[in-house]
Amino acid sequence: MSEASVVSSRRFPGWRILGLAIVTAALTGPGQTIGVSVFVDHLIDDLGLTRSSVSTAYLIGTLTAAFALPVVGRQIDTRGVRLGMTAVGIGFAVSLALMSGVGGFITLAAGFVLIRLFGQGSLTLVSTVAVTLWFRSRRGFVLGLLATGTGMLMSLVPIASNAIIEAVGWRTAWLVLGGVIALTVVPIGWFGMIDRPSIVGLEPDGGEIGAVEQSIVPTSATRGEAIRTPRFWILVAATSSVGMLATALNFHQISLLGDAGLNAGQAAAMFLPQFVGTAIAGVAFGWLSDRLTGRTLIPLSMGILVSTLLLAANLGSGLTIAAYALTLGAAGGASRSVGSTLMPRWFGTDHIGAITGLSTLVGVASTAIGPVAYSLARDVAGTYETASLVFVILPLTVAAVAVGARHRLTA
Repeated sequence: MSEASVVSSRRFPGWRILGLAIVTAALTGPGQTIGVSVFVDHLIDDLGLTRSSVSTAYLIGTLTAAFALPVVGRQIDTRGVRLGMTAVGIGFAVSLALMSGVGGFITLAAGFVLIRLFGQGSLTLVSTVAVTLWFRSRRGFVLGLLATGTGMLMSLVPIASNAIIEAVGWRTAWLVLGGVIALTVVPIGWFGMIDRPSIVGLEPDGGEIGAVEQSIVPTSATRGEAIRTPRFWILVAATSSVGMLATALNFHQISLLGDAGLNAGQAAAMFLPQFVGTAIAGVAFGWLSDRLTGRTLIPLSMGILVSTLLLAANLGSGLTIAAYALTLGAAGGASRSVGSTLMPRWFGTDHIGAITGLSTLVGVASTAIGPVAYSLARDVAGTYETASLVFVILPLTVAAVAVGARHRLTA
């Protein structure tokens, strides 16, 4: 559909952008932990690597890719989401295809750098920015829908990937996944995205240009201005705390729930209630984010993470384990909705790619560190229960700082 036809139809394209962004963000799955996990055993067996070696290569790839995200975000601001999504889609497709040729630790680490950069990092970033630019008054709720819809579709990625591996082998499976990205994300970016509402004569939320009072339009800050404010770092600390600890708990879930008496199959089944928690909290906190200030939202999201850790320290019954899985998912859903809503509310949208790119750098780095930190804490403490209690101090501290910030987080 051309931009002219969008205008003449007088329909608001933002909802279409949201739908396409959900599909695009879900297709980052092959570059996410959830997608890579089905390849790990094959990489170990065929490349002659240990599980620790594959994990280390993944850690290197994740951390290295994270440092490029602020540059990617700045390019999205400058060149627009249409060209940005198209270019990232091409890069991701090529990266997945290159994974079919890895032959050892060095090439595996290099492959992880590429799929983490173009997949989880850049493609997630450009999808979120695309939606952020089209909504203002309903931004929190819409971003909650983005997180929920993405999670629903992404849950199919490991199932589909495993079926492809069984049918054609793991090396050809990477090629197939690369082809899927080339045939979906690239056309979505080039033909489906519109850089900003103003290009088609609209304001965010669908009003015509000039119909929105200037007083309600936030002044945009540059990335340099944003990082000099305490509230930027409070928000980054909150989202990174959830990223770090939720990833750690997910990474060690089979072992953690095994200590609670579940076998591997039962422990894996707990990902289902976790997804339910993500979906409910994503929509609920998206709705709340349109109505509450950061001073309230951040402590609320940290409270869910505290509850998750306390439940992880007391996994004694089936009911407790189910509650733990629900709250673990809810912590992630709440954090994504709150972070995605407050960042543009506080700092505007003119430089949102560069600002979000920096916050994503910290968040991705925290997910790389989390499993290692949690494992070390368990080794020192002796049990997962004690390690979970130790990490409660992190979200409690962030919540206390947010409450104490007062007027800094009133928006």
